[in-house]
Amino acid sequence: MSISFKKILNYSLYFDDLYQMLQMFPGKGTNEQMPSKTISGFELDDFHRNVPDDELIADLVRTSQQLGKNKITFREYNVNGKYHSSTATVRFGSWLNALKKAGLEKTKNRNVPNEDLFRNVVAVWSKLGHQPKFRDLTRDTSEYSATTYANRFGSWTNALREFVAWANDEGVTPEPSEFPQPKSRKTPRNVNWKLRAQVLMRDGAQCKLCGASPRDGVKLHVDHIYPWSKGGETTIDNLQILCEVCHIGKCDMADSRIAEIK
Repeated sequence: MSISFKKILNYSLYFDDLYQMLQMFPGKGTNEQMPSKTISGFELDDFHRNVPDDELIADLVRTSQQLGKNKITFREYNVNGKYHSSTATVRFGSWLNALKKAGLEKTKNRNVPNEDLFRNVVAVWSKLGHQPKFRDLTRDTSEYSATTYANRFGSWTNALREFVAWANDEGVTPEPSEFPQPKSRKTPRNVNWKLRAQVLMRDGAQCKLCGASPRDGVKLHVDHIYPWSKGGETTIDNLQILCEVCHIGKCDMADSRIAEIK
């Protein structure tokens, strides 16, 4: 069975490693699954990507009966189910479709605006320092679950494509500035979410001065290269990513220069 490079890229968003991804693709002309992988005497449990549809559906029903509910959330299933909600989401297209297949009621589908979902991607990207994957959207990092994105856009891959299109859309609506804006200004001081996303992706989510990223435990800031207070505009060519330490250091240096001039 041949697998295109494009498919590998799409599927790789859902898996922790290549071996796990290849579990989905049995050898050509056979229905055999790959054996469990053993590393240094430790044997890993089999992954469940090839579990039959009827077993997934039966486990959804069993879990709902165990909880005494006619509908269950993906988080409840992750705690009480045999498999993981992402397995059902990928198999049936969305969590809501999985519930429908199991004859269960749909859970509440919060009508979250796309703009809020995309802003959340920017926030997660900033926290992680790299492009978020399906498994990265946890309670600790994200306001919304990966399933929310899969339900809205069909898959996490599609959600990322829509996010990039949103970030690169030139029709940017300026956000209200908390700072006074002189009449001669063309742009507000506040950096809107689209610009944040563009600068974050361009600079690789790392400090332009020291190279640090959230993986090093630093917090990232979007900085005006030429200070806004001195006439610099809030445009992508005048913005850069700095870590908190470098950002404070740059501000202190600017304040010292102003003091010397005075």
